[in-house]
Amino acid sequence: MRPNDLIGAQDRVPAEGNCNCSSSVQSTPEIEKKYVHRVYDAIAPHFSATRFAKWPKVAEFLNSLRSGSVVLDAGCGNGKYLGFNPDCFFIGCDISSPLIEICAGRGHEVLVADAVNLPYRDNFGDAAISIAVLHHLSTDDRRRKAIEELIRVVRRGGLVLITVWAREQEDKSLLNKWTPLYEKYTEEWVDQSSPPVRSQSATLLESIAETDEDAGVMKQADDRLKKNHDGVEDKTITACSNSNADENEKNQQEYFVPWHLPFHRAEIGGASAAALENGFAKKDEKKGTVVYNRYYHVFVEGELQRLVSGIKSAAIVDQFYDKSNWCIVLEKL
Repeated sequence: MRPNDLIGAQDRVPAEGNCNCSSSVQSTPEIEKKYVHRVYDAIAPHFSATRFAKWPKVAEFLNSLRSGSVVLDAGCGNGKYLGFNPDCFFIGCDISSPLIEICAGRGHEVLVADAVNLPYRDNFGDAAISIAVLHHLSTDDRRRKAIEELIRVVRRGGLVLITVWAREQEDKSLLNKWTPLYEKYTEEWVDQSSPPVRSQSATLLESIAETDEDAGVMKQADDRLKKNHDGVEDKTITACSNSNADENEKNQQEYFVPWHLPFHRAEIGGASAAALENGFAKKDEKKGTVVYNRYYHVFVEGELQRLVSGIKSAAIVDQFYDKSNWCIVLEKL
């Protein structure tokens, strides 16, 4: 069986009555384009070099699958789980073309695809995994849609393993290294034809310019929103104010998590030079790195279960906390 035999995205039409909702959810918010997609494209070789250890719980899940199972890895990254169980057939996809190129170079069956719009026919696989992916999606609707897609592409009785970063980190000092953001993105941010809706009592994330032509427009906002974090100035967000820090910390789930790309890695291509020039990345001279910020929505206990609770086509068969991650296993009904 070849992956091309299973792909049917072009033939698949959203269910009647759900077209507008589906289209909105599948429209990528600017924060994901810039602080997820563009970042992972820029850091792909270095990121891949650091991703080789297999999480025991994921390994246990993959090894439990019956021989001959077709397994989809949605958000496969550098493909470290592809082919893990030699008795199964693995197909991977990821939004990052450079990461997919790394996977393809290792002989894996992969393609570029979006987690909220998987290019596979219904019921094609025996199992699916989504490892450390959903926390990069910026709205509840998109996170739920990604779960629905994982369920859709496995057969009845098929299993889905999902893991996400937990707000309840084992090493609580990590939170101090992340830049907290104000309130969650709302669906209004997806529609670029209308201005963002802002709360009167709190400041939401600033609108993010996607092109260099927007830089002049954003400069005025940048001057108001300067924030220094670990010596790295980020001009596109408003961090929590000191006066409200304690209260915000209790409920904080939106963060920028830095990725430090060593200078010698950054010099391999021109992407980092361009990122530094347009302010997308910053230099940390003390650490000898170019610093990129990655968007994360860290999950609280029970949040994954709440997202799944409204999905009639699947049931939770296992749930656990592992290495600062919340994890669930679903069975398609």
